[in-house]
This record gives sequence, C-alpha cells and structure tokens, in this order.
Amino acid sequence: MAIFSKKEKVSLDLQAISTLISEGSVLDGNLKAPAFARIDGLVNGDVTVDEGLILGEKGEVKGNITTKEIVVYGKVTGDINTSSLEIRATGRITGNIKTQNLSVENGGVYNGNLSMQQGEAQKQLQA
Repeated sequence: MAIFSKKEKVSLDLQAISTLISEGSVLDGNLKAPAFARIDGLVNGDVTVDEGLILGEKGEVKGNITTKEIVVYGKVTGDINTSSLEIRATGRITGNIKTQNLSVENGGVYNGNLSMQQGEAQKQLQA
C-alpha cells in the first residue's frame, strides 16, 4: 500500500510540521512560518506559511492566510490566498478565497467570494 498519491506527492496531513500553535495557545499578532505549520489554538492576526498549513478542529484564525496549500478543519475569519484549499466537514470559512484548487467535504462551509485561477491565467469570478 503506497502512501503517495498518483502525483507522488505526500499529503499535507503527512508532512513534518515545523511550527505548531497548540490547543489553548493564543497568538496576538502576525505569524510567519517556514515549511509546514499546524494551528490548534487561536491566532489573532495574519498567517503566512511558506509551504502548507493545517488548521485543526480546535484551531481558529482571525486574519488573512497566505500559503501554498491549506487544510481547514477549524475556523477562519479572513481572506485566504493559496494554490490548494481543502475544507473538511468541520471547517468554517468566512472571507474571500483565492485558489487554484478547491475541495469541500460534505458539511464544510464557506461564506464569501471565490476566485479561481489556473496557472498563469487569472480569471476572476464575480459574485
């Protein structure tokens, strides 16, 4: 049984986490992190992660998020700019989303405008 997808890419859920904001933690201010990060606490500010971000079920971000890929199990109040976004069943997003790939599990919720572009061509969908 292979743990790699057809693209030989390791799932974000299986990446080594370089930055962790644990449950019960509160960060007031902007967060910039290299590689992969996981947030299970509360961040009051903008989040920029170089490679990928996992927002756990208890995790919450009140600010804008910029990263290459993100999986949302928790709550986001703010805009998201990413290449790949997965909203899981427990995920809640209120804000505008700009992404190339979007996956929403049954039960996942987002409220805001969605803009999707493919590669270099950026075609904005007006709501």
